[in-house]
Amino acid sequence: METLLVLIGLAVLAVPVGMILLWIGHAGLRARLDLAERRIAEMAVEIAGLRARPPGEALPEAMPSEAPSEPPMPEAVAQDMPAPPEAPAIEDLSPWDRALRRAAEVPEPDPAPDQNRPIVLRPDRFAALGRWLRENWVYAVSALSLALAGVFFVQYGMERGLLPPAARVAMAVLFGLALIGAGEWLRRRWGDGAESATAYLPSVFSGAGIVAVFAGITAGRLMYGLYGPGPGFAGLFAISALAVWLGWRHGPLLVAVGLLGATATPFLVDGGGSAAPWLYAYYLLIAATGLAVDAFRRWAWVSVLALALGHAGLALMALSGGGAVGWQWSLLVMVLLSIIIPQRALVPDHPGPSIARALWRRDGVWPGFPVRLAAANVALASLAWALLFPGSEAMGAFLLLAVLALLLLVWAEGAAGLEDLAALPLLGFLAKLALAEPMIWNWLDQRIVLRAPETDPPATLSLLLAMVTAVGLVAAWRSLRTGSLPHALAGVLAAPVAALILEALWLPATVLGEWRWALHVMGLAALMAGLATAFARADGAPGRRSAWAALSCLSLIAFALFLLTSAAALTLALAVLLVAAAALDRRFGLPEMGWFVQAGAAVLSWRLVADPGMDWALAAALTPVLAAHLGVALACGAALRLLPEARALPRAVLESLGLAALALLANVLILRQLDAGTGTDWTTSHWSATLNALPWLILAATQLWRVGAMAGGITRLLRLGIAGLAGALGLSGLALAAGPLNPLFNGWVEDRTGHVLGPVLADTLLIAYGLPGLALIWLAPRLPVLPPALRHALRGIGAALVVLYVGLEIRRLWQGPWIGGSGVMQGELYSYTLALMLTGAALLWQALARRSPLLQRIAMAVIGLTVAKVFLWDVSGLSGLTRVLSFAGLGLSLAGLAWLNRWARGAMSDTRD
Repeated sequence: METLLVLIGLAVLAVPVGMILLWIGHAGLRARLDLAERRIAEMAVEIAGLRARPPGEALPEAMPSEAPSEPPMPEAVAQDMPAPPEAPAIEDLSPWDRALRRAAEVPEPDPAPDQNRPIVLRPDRFAALGRWLRENWVYAVSALSLALAGVFFVQYGMERGLLPPAARVAMAVLFGLALIGAGEWLRRRWGDGAESATAYLPSVFSGAGIVAVFAGITAGRLMYGLYGPGPGFAGLFAISALAVWLGWRHGPLLVAVGLLGATATPFLVDGGGSAAPWLYAYYLLIAATGLAVDAFRRWAWVSVLALALGHAGLALMALSGGGAVGWQWSLLVMVLLSIIIPQRALVPDHPGPSIARALWRRDGVWPGFPVRLAAANVALASLAWALLFPGSEAMGAFLLLAVLALLLLVWAEGAAGLEDLAALPLLGFLAKLALAEPMIWNWLDQRIVLRAPETDPPATLSLLLAMVTAVGLVAAWRSLRTGSLPHALAGVLAAPVAALILEALWLPATVLGEWRWALHVMGLAALMAGLATAFARADGAPGRRSAWAALSCLSLIAFALFLLTSAAALTLALAVLLVAAAALDRRFGLPEMGWFVQAGAAVLSWRLVADPGMDWALAAALTPVLAAHLGVALACGAALRLLPEARALPRAVLESLGLAALALLANVLILRQLDAGTGTDWTTSHWSATLNALPWLILAATQLWRVGAMAGGITRLLRLGIAGLAGALGLSGLALAAGPLNPLFNGWVEDRTGHVLGPVLADTLLIAYGLPGLALIWLAPRLPVLPPALRHALRGIGAALVVLYVGLEIRRLWQGPWIGGSGVMQGELYSYTLALMLTGAALLWQALARRSPLLQRIAMAVIGLTVAKVFLWDVSGLSGLTRVLSFAGLGLSLAGLAWLNRWARGAMSDTRD
């Protein structure tokens, strides 16, 4: 009974299909009949015109190019002659003949617009697809329905238990083949073009048939186990080959339907459980099918669709339990397929330019589509290997990244369009070194302190370093063969950068030991020295490539010294390397050595300031501290003498580093002397803050003075930046001294750091405020590189410090060493008033001497401040004879100053006249 129901279902399914076929046949016959009737009517009109012509009328003259070369044939003979054979319709030709005819009829397009529009999935193409779907959505729904009919037939048979498994699979396959045959019959009978009555229907039937056959074969393997992987793949390969052939004949619609259906088949006929590992090969076959179709038809988007579906299927299989190892190796196969199939060559021969070269030139010439397709696939695989597979599969990801980089360097050597792609897996390798966190923790669990005694460390780090070193050496070999500078740069940077990442994140010395890890680094340095020799021999003399290798060698030597030597010894060793780099530049004329000088100066600055920095310098013995700082300063001086004058930026860096080393040494010596066993922390005193600020102010002034003689460029910007940083540090120290550490606000009677030390006028107040104030006043007009506003600001800061010094000295004179109390003596108030009056008089004198109205206004402002002080503040603190003398003296002084001001104003007015 159930078998009968199945047969009835098939008959019901055949009814609409038969009606569609009858309608197609009727529409096709009607169209051919209408065409024949129109042709007969046109011929009748032509014959009537010929018969109506008078007997003596001559025929129309032919064009010169159409003049007959033979006498005209008699009419009776012409009527008896058979008509010349018409050219066959393009739908009846083979794919090759059809391509030849189209090539002959359609002129070759200008390739220039395609080069300027490298994107395949453009908005206009999406818009065209949307218009087609709006107008022809019935065809898409029909193809989907027919495909699902074959798939659900297998599923229905499984659920109901109808027919044995072999019969179910056979029925699904036969149903698909019937659909393919119907599509082929429609195409040969009526065509598949947009102008035919059966437009798109052959593609609909054939595409649905491909999906049904895929479903049947996959179900026989996954659901019923009727055959092993070998026969299953044979069937899948056969139907894939059939899809390639049909796609060639029918166009991209069929290819898209077939690819989408084949991708969804394992999920629609899922038999439960984890995904089988062999399904990775299944999705690779789907991607290869789409790429193969597009390799000959050049629809471009078909390749993008095929690769997208292939990668999606691989990822879903991995998530469904297919295993991470299979996914890793499948990504490598996908890359190889995307390189080989679109270009139809086992050895890549992609023409240039490469993507990096096109971006660098910006001349509008973009790489061809196969180059862009390969680049996108290499980038996707490299990104997946770098970001995924963090656990036990991480070493496999490292291996595949190295293998892909080596393949692109050796196998794709002749492909100019792929010359830059090896950088992607190399960058992915370096990124994974930093991102493989579980692997890093497993490595750190093998530290020496955690391992059993007399046990060898794991070889993980050595293997990783060997892989990246192999990639670097092959890149250098590629540069030796082709003279490529980018490959030379990759060759000398790959291993050193990997070693730095390992040192920063993997802490190799804790597992391998310092000496064993240092031997790894020195081995890399020896390789770089060998590369420098090889590049120099290939170039005939030391050049850019040998300079880069020498820089890498010097950096690795410095790295090894960092691992083995003490703080002072390492600083001195780096300083010696600076001198060596300058000597190499002088001997061979290698500008790249200036890069090492600048990088080395940055490292030395970091060592002097931060690591080991000031903390080490304050706690270590004096001899290594002096050796480190003075050694850096002397090395900078020696390198300055060796470097050519043309190396402006490295010379500026060296000069700044030498001065900064001396400034830091001055700070260190001051702080060490302040804390030399006195039992008091003088670093929080007002005068220690200024002493620490003065070296930086001197460094800033030196840089600004040197900038005044320069025209511009990066060197000028560097000096200005150093001056700005040093000036900010110096002014911050002065601000601390004048504010929080000021003895007027800081300390108590018992706290000696808040006391003023030394004799009056030559005490710590002079060091903290008087000397720096006078220095700023003297320095401001001698720095023409600064804008006028900044020079005035510096002069104002200096004047404020001098005023602060005078005021605090007056208070110290009356209060003693501790000036932090709250009371004010009457003599102290009178002294402030007298000091202000003298200051106003001095300013008036300077205004007269300089003929400066500005100074005159400032002087009168000071005098006004003095008057306000006396009447608002002093009057409440003075008493008795002191009050009388104060006001009497103020009156006489004001009268004299008023006369002096009037006389000065008149003198300046006469001078202007």
